Amino acid sequence: MAAEKLAQAAEALGVEIKVETQGSIGAENVLTDNDVRNADGIIIAADKDVDRSRFVGKKVLAVGVAEGIHHPESLIEQVQSAPVHAADGGSGGGSAAGGSGAAGGGKERSTVYKALMNGVSYMIPFVVVGGLLIAISLALGGDATAKGYVIPEGSFWADVNAVGVIGFELMIPILSGYIAYAIADRPALVPGMIGGWIAGHGEFYDSEAGAGFIGAIVTGFLAGYLVLWIKKVKVPKFAQAIMPIIVIPIVATTALSLFFIYVIGEPIAWVFTHLTDWLSGMTGTSAVLLGALLGLMIAFDMGGPVNKTAFLFGAGLIATGNQTVMGMCAAAIPVMPLGQGLATLIRRRLYSQQERETGMAALFMGMFGISEGAIPFAAARPAQVIPANMLGGAVAGAIAGVASVEDAVPHGGPIVAVLGAIGGVPMFFLAVAVGTLVTAITTNALIDIKERGNRGAAALATAGAGAVSPTGATPLVPEPVLVGAGAGAGAGAGTAAVLTKAPAAPPAASPATEPQADPEAAPQAQTQAEPEPEPLAEADAADDEVLSGYLTGQTVKVRLEAGTKDAAIREMAAMLATTGKVTDLEALVAAAFAREDQGSTGLGEEIAIPHAKTDAVTAPVVGFARSAEGVEWGSLDGTQAKLIFMITVPEAAAGDEHLRILAMLSRKLMDTGFRERLSAAPDEAAVLTVLREVQ
Repeated sequence: MAAEKLAQAAEALGVEIKVETQGSIGAENVLTDNDVRNADGIIIAADKDVDRSRFVGKKVLAVGVAEGIHHPESLIEQVQSAPVHAADGGSGGGSAAGGSGAAGGGKERSTVYKALMNGVSYMIPFVVVGGLLIAISLALGGDATAKGYVIPEGSFWADVNAVGVIGFELMIPILSGYIAYAIADRPALVPGMIGGWIAGHGEFYDSEAGAGFIGAIVTGFLAGYLVLWIKKVKVPKFAQAIMPIIVIPIVATTALSLFFIYVIGEPIAWVFTHLTDWLSGMTGTSAVLLGALLGLMIAFDMGGPVNKTAFLFGAGLIATGNQTVMGMCAAAIPVMPLGQGLATLIRRRLYSQQERETGMAALFMGMFGISEGAIPFAAARPAQVIPANMLGGAVAGAIAGVASVEDAVPHGGPIVAVLGAIGGVPMFFLAVAVGTLVTAITTNALIDIKERGNRGAAALATAGAGAVSPTGATPLVPEPVLVGAGAGAGAGAGTAAVLTKAPAAPPAASPATEPQADPEAAPQAQTQAEPEPEPLAEADAADDEVLSGYLTGQTVKVRLEAGTKDAAIREMAAMLATTGKVTDLEALVAAAFAREDQGSTGLGEEIAIPHAKTDAVTAPVVGFARSAEGVEWGSLDGTQAKLIFMITVPEAAAGDEHLRILAMLSRKLMDTGFRERLSAAPDEAAVLTVLREVQ
């Protein structure tokens, strides 16, 4: 999405763009040495570390992925005043565009966040592969017994299950190792992975359960910062060569491992033992309270000591004839992966493409009671996901407790009910469904609150970050530039953009090259400078004319009848033809279709701006239509277009008015309030009133 938004903003501002993606499938369309050598500046919009060594001597603007999505025009404008990246990783020369950070381009993610995202992005394939193989082997080769689902030894499905178990066992050290790697590079990889392995295996510190993914996060950061500290130690020159490959890994691995076993491991074992004793004393209390408590514990760390305490407590009571406690646990176990998977379906725009794919895998794992399917989400957004998981788990456990749901095997998830091990199947499914829905809604609400806060902070930073002219009065906007951008799907993936000067337009042709002291006077100033034969609207223009008179009441439709993109373009082109400025309707439609073939003009956020440069129109004309049901436009965020603008200009004006109109609309449509007012306007007159805000 960041790459797409930057590309759209670049087109609106009169620039070309090249995209380098660094996503879950690796780097694509990599920027060449020539791209970098000829560049004026670099935009890096990423939530994980991007190698900047190739950008030494170039202006670098580093921000988070969210900035690339929500403020692309601002980033392109600000990069010209970004600081120059020095060989030591610092900045020299140039001046920041105001504010703090890499160049005042908005908030750049912290080292801690980027390290965490790095670990999560490498962990996800292990979770998915391991979880799906275990689920498939249990479903097709397992039998329900008093000891859980057992796969006959030596069978084909036993081998499939063993491979899946390996994936799950590697998940924790991979998370820990790549967190450490992101902090201190390769010397931290070994101590991070070995520390993560120890964290995941409680037998090292006399605990029946390992520390799980929370322990892996702890060991990852400890390993990373320990290696950073060791790197600062001054050693003789003859020893410097062996430090990163022998000394640092050995010292850091030994110190971290022993510290975890003897210092951190003891409290984990203590927690496990005392939680079990405490739960044993609650068996006579209210079933609602006990179910809610077990649900909270099951959902908290998904395989860690708290989760395992609740699970083993319920499993241990099966042999005594008490199957209701395991029934509470069984209802809570699938809620986390099912809830997170459902969350990615309900609010797709809140998640990257890789997160949506992981969400589908989580849904599958949840059906088979594999709670670890939610770990990637919890590790990436612990403050939002863990509380939501716990709330959903508590609700599921409480409902199961009230209904006296029973489980005869130590396992959970819908598969248990399908195979006949659950007593009270309807209430079991109700408990799972309600808990899942609570988790999904709560997760999205918390993420949305956080995103809104980030956008608000970024908007404030952006508002004060513009470079200032020598007079101190007006913002300086850069010349047209060729942008090379990189973006990726997946946790922590981001965007790196290279900017190179494009052929400059005549100074009066583009308002982006002219500083203006008074924003309100901008349209009039453009009128005076515009060399094109079509003048902008005069001050006494008709009241129903907006966008310099190019959009009128004649080119507004509050209800679009078309249900597809092609039909919508044809319907809007026919509406524009009523102005008398369209000489060849079919040629106009063909030009609009040709532009869509180059890439969707769906901006996301339920917006589309199809446009065409063609001599089938005699003057610029703009139309607006609203679709109540929405039209599928191929937007990257998955939303259907409900607010649709169509811009048409003759070839002679294509380099000026087309981009100016597109830029004006794009900037205004980033305003959520403006979009809401536009959606709520009851008729054409009200729509025109709202559209007069565009200038």
